Amino acid sequence: MLHLLCARDPLPTFIAFNKHQELGLQKRGCCLVLGYMAKDKFRRMNEGQVYSFSQQPQDQAVVSGQPATLLCAIPEYDGFVLWIKDGLALGVGRDLSSYPQYLVVGNHLSGEHHLKILRAELQDDAVYECQAIQAAIRSRPARLTVLVPPDDPVILGGPVISLRAGDPLNLTCHADNAKPAASIIWLRKGEVINGATYSKTLLRDGKRESIISTLFISPGDVENGQRIVCRATNKAIPGGKETSVTIDIQHAPLVNLSVEPQPVLEDNVVTFFCSAKANPAVTQYRWAKRGQIIKEASGEVYRTTVDYTYFSEPVSCEVTNALGSTNISRTVDVYFGPRMISEPQSLLVDLGSDAVFSCAWTGNPSLTIVWMKRGSGVVLSNKKTLTLKTVRQEDAGKYVCRAVVPRVGAGEREVTLTVNGPPIISSTQTQHALHGEKGQIKCFIRSTPPPDRIAWSWKENVLESGTSGRYTVETVSTEEGVISTLTISNIVRADFQTIYNCTAWNSFGSDTEIIRLKEQGSEMKSGAGLEAESVPMAVIIGVAVGAGVAFLVLMATIVAFCCARSQRSTGGRPGISGRGTEKKARLRLPRRANLKGVVSAKNDIRVEIVHKDPASAREAEEHPSIKQLMMDRGEFQQDSVLKQLEVLKEEEKEFQNLKSPSLPSCPPPV
Repeated sequence: MLHLLCARDPLPTFIAFNKHQELGLQKRGCCLVLGYMAKDKFRRMNEGQVYSFSQQPQDQAVVSGQPATLLCAIPEYDGFVLWIKDGLALGVGRDLSSYPQYLVVGNHLSGEHHLKILRAELQDDAVYECQAIQAAIRSRPARLTVLVPPDDPVILGGPVISLRAGDPLNLTCHADNAKPAASIIWLRKGEVINGATYSKTLLRDGKRESIISTLFISPGDVENGQRIVCRATNKAIPGGKETSVTIDIQHAPLVNLSVEPQPVLEDNVVTFFCSAKANPAVTQYRWAKRGQIIKEASGEVYRTTVDYTYFSEPVSCEVTNALGSTNISRTVDVYFGPRMISEPQSLLVDLGSDAVFSCAWTGNPSLTIVWMKRGSGVVLSNKKTLTLKTVRQEDAGKYVCRAVVPRVGAGEREVTLTVNGPPIISSTQTQHALHGEKGQIKCFIRSTPPPDRIAWSWKENVLESGTSGRYTVETVSTEEGVISTLTISNIVRADFQTIYNCTAWNSFGSDTEIIRLKEQGSEMKSGAGLEAESVPMAVIIGVAVGAGVAFLVLMATIVAFCCARSQRSTGGRPGISGRGTEKKARLRLPRRANLKGVVSAKNDIRVEIVHKDPASAREAEEHPSIKQLMMDRGEFQQDSVLKQLEVLKEEEKEFQNLKSPSLPSCPPPV
C-alpha cells in the first residue's frame, strides 16, 4: 500500500493506493510519497497505540556560521519522522541528502530525531516542525533566528581625515548587512560622543539592515591627531566591530620668535630663534628688518650684531607652508646711549617775549634730560621743553640740552638764544696809547638786530665812519658782535684828557659808552715806583714825621714873610691887590671850564669843550656839517649826557685832591 502525506493539511492526511493504482494528489498542498507499508503493519500502528513528544524544538537564535540543533524525540516510535521548514518538508526519516547542511541525529531506536544545522546561514532563519507520520503527531513550531553581525564599519574619508583649522568636522560611519540592524556609537578617548544622527535601510532580503550615523563636531572640540572611533554592535556581536579615523588639522605655520640674550648692550651679538609648527610641513623661512629682506638669513636661526635701531625697528620671521604664511616680528631690548630724535633749534626772539626750546632724545634704559645755560650749573628744566618767560637781553646766549642714560652714556646739543633789543656796548672804559704814536680806541657792540648806526663823539666832534683830520673810524663785524675802532694819529697830550663817547643805535633803542684814553708810559712808571718801594716801615714813618715838622716850620716862616710884605705893599700902592685878585680869577676860570664844559642841548645833543684853543676852534669850524648833523638828528640820548657828567664830577674831585694846598690868608691890613 502507498502512503502520501500532505504536510500543509491542518492534520496529516494519509491516502492509500494500490501498488498498481495511479497516484492522485489532492490540491490542498504538496504531498510526499512516503513509501509502501504492509497493510497489516499500518493497521497495527493505528490501533490503540498513542505516541507523544518527549522533546520538541524550541525557539532559539544562532549566530550566522555557528551550528544549531532542534530537538525532537518520540519514545518507542520507530516510524517515519518528517522535519518541516517554513511548511516545506526537508526529507523523510534521516535522509536529508537534498540539504547537506542538515542532519538528523540521535538514537533512532530511542525515538530521537534531532535536526542539526551544521553552519547556520541566513536562509536557515525559519520556523521548524517535527512530525511523526505514522503517529499522526507534530511538534510545536520553533523559530530559529539567525543573527548576522554587521560588516566592518566604515568611516567615510578615513583612516586620516584632513581638516583646515577653524572648520567644523562632519564624520559619517555606516555598518551594513546586519541582522538585526547594528547600533553605532562614537567614541573619543574612551568616552561616548553624543549628538550623532542615524538612519536605517532594509535590504532586499527583508531580513538584513544597514545603518548610517553622522557626527558633527564644532571646531573648538577638534584637536589635531585626535582618534575618533565608530563602533557597531548587534546581538550577533555584542562586543561590536569598530573602526577609527585620525584627525589631521592642517593650518598655516604657528610661529614663535625669541631673542637671546636680553637685555643686551649695543654692538653685541644676539640670536633670533624662529620656531614654527605647521601642517603641512614648513617650506620656507624668510627674515626681514623694517621691511627689508635679510638675504643672508634663511633658516630657523639668525645671528647678528645689534645697534640702537633694533630697539625700535623689529626683526620679522615669515614661515610658509602649503596653506599660507605667518609673519611675526620682535624688537630687541638693546641698551644704548642717548640718540637725538629731533634737533633743537636756535631762536631769535624780541625782548620781553617768550622763548621755547624743545629737544627729543631716545635711549634705553630710560634717560634723563637736563636743560642748562652754557657756563652755568643751574638746571633750568628736566623736560623735553625749556620755556623762558619774558626774556631779557642777559638771557641771550648758549643753552645746552643734555641727556643721560644711567651707566650707558650721555649726549648733548647746544642752541643759541638771540634776543632782539637795544645794542649793548661792553668796552673797556680806560684804554691806553703811547704819546706821539698812533692810538686806537675800540668799542665792542653786541646788537640784535645789528646796529643801524655807530657814532663816535668827543669834544665838539662826531664821526660815524671815514676820516676827519687825525681821526679815522672803522667798523668790523664778527661772530660775537661789531667792533668800531677810533684811530687817532700822532697822539698829543690833550688826547689823554679827552672823553670819547661811543654810541650805537638799532630799531629797539641805543646804548652809549664813555671811554678815556690814558698814556701807556705813565702807568708803567707808576708801577715801577711801587716795585722799588722796599724801605722798612719804621724808616718811612720817621722820615714822614720829620718832613712834616720841617714843612710846618717852613710854612710858618713863609706866612710871616708874606704878611710883612703885604702890609708894606698896601700902604704904598692901593689898588694893586684888586687887580691881582682879578687876574687870579681870570687864570682859574679856564681850568674850571675845562672840567665842567659839558652842555646838554635839546634832542640829546652833547657838546663838550675841553682845553679849548684856537686849533680846536678851527677844526670845529672846518666841519659845520657835523655840527648840523648833530643838531638835526639828535643822535645822543640823555643817559649818555648823564654818564659824561658823572665822569666830569669824578675828574673835578680828582683835581681838587691834586691841586696845591691853599696858603693861609693874611689878616687884612689895618
